[in-house]
Amino acid sequence: MIRLFCKPYCSWCVKAMRWLDARAVKYEILDVISDPEAYDEMVRLSGQSCAPVIDVDGKILADFGPEELAEFWEKLSLPEQGKSPH
Repeated sequence: MIRLFCKPYCSWCVKAMRWLDARAVKYEILDVISDPEAYDEMVRLSGQSCAPVIDVDGKILADFGPEELAEFWEKLSLPEQGKSPH
């Protein structure tokens, strides 16, 4: 499961969504401004209050841009198949 913790009007969050959308990645968006439980979970998982934070099957990347997301995604790839996890 892929979850993206975002804040409305966050340019980094929009860039993360565009990156994932361009690769046809399915993910759930959690608005940490309108949902206090999502905010608390984001802070618990990442140790910080900055967005975006992505959770890919328990692997966390926090406060990132597209370049960091690409590197993170590459590390998640399945080497034997050369595919991303989802």
